[in-house]
Amino acid sequence: MTRDVRYALIGLGNIGRNLLDIIIHRQEAIAADYGLRFVLVGAADSSGAALSADGLDGADIRDSKQAGLGVAGISGVGRPGMSALEMLESAGAELLVDASPTNLQTGEPGLSCQRWALQHGLHVVAANKGPLVLHYQELTEQAHRQGVRLSFSGTVAGGLPTVNIGVRDLAGSGVTRIEGIFNGTTNYILSCMLEDEVSYDEALRGAQRVGIAEADPTLDVDGWDAANKLVIIANSVLRRPTTLSDLEVEGIRKIRLADLQAAQKAGQAIKLLAVAERQGDDYALSVRPTTLPADHILARTGRWDMAVVYYTDYMGVISAVIEEKGPVPTSAAVLRDMINVYVAG
Repeated sequence: MTRDVRYALIGLGNIGRNLLDIIIHRQEAIAADYGLRFVLVGAADSSGAALSADGLDGADIRDSKQAGLGVAGISGVGRPGMSALEMLESAGAELLVDASPTNLQTGEPGLSCQRWALQHGLHVVAANKGPLVLHYQELTEQAHRQGVRLSFSGTVAGGLPTVNIGVRDLAGSGVTRIEGIFNGTTNYILSCMLEDEVSYDEALRGAQRVGIAEADPTLDVDGWDAANKLVIIANSVLRRPTTLSDLEVEGIRKIRLADLQAAQKAGQAIKLLAVAERQGDDYALSVRPTTLPADHILARTGRWDMAVVYYTDYMGVISAVIEEKGPVPTSAAVLRDMINVYVAG
């Protein structure tokens, strides 16, 4: 027997659109494997919202967005000017998926939507880092009080199950150190500089051409995207209440081709590393360019890779690497969380 799961989606950029596409192509397998059918009852973007108690056509929404149109203009279901929160209040959903843009100043519009959803007993799956970075303790405590799930495995290194490994698979063991390459843009730039023998500026322009770097790459190249992800890991895996102010952060703008070549000659590699190091009863948290021995698993990562290494007291050293050439794996991680809300213990 298949259970219908009514969900609302905020944010229809790359992650939201690809999520709809994956669900369309995988819906029969999801029903067969997990007994679930995801029914989209509300969606919101910058144009407004779309609502249907009987379920929206995900293909219509995907195609409208790919054509550069907003959901508010879809005939019969569009609601021009309706906010994401107003949509959520009217949708009758049991699950909120937040794929809205990350806002590190206010967390909006995702923060208000996540708060409302949790307060009203909805499960929440988030790809949006902002609310978690700014209000992790509040949101997780609200979820616990309401007995609902707040899942966010797609917020750290896309499809790589970084959060799941630390929270679920290392249960019962202590983590002594975490090393992560959490930002794909900087790994792409550093790899291109060395492999193609080009300057930082040339490698950055190349990353922008292939779409891995934004027109304004500040968050990536100055280390703040990786720092945001380390904040989420520190809170969720290490159970350490953490904000960005607890981290030392340095980016890659000062790295030159000569630095990378000198490290390579010495049998080393330079990577932008996010690190949590156990020191007494606490952890030292940092993001900075770090020199690694060439045989280190993170030193061997390529231009499309992200990775994590967990050092533990009883489970040894566990590492995972993902090759991710676009936003689709992050969307797949969102679907993973949606399924696990209902089938995981």
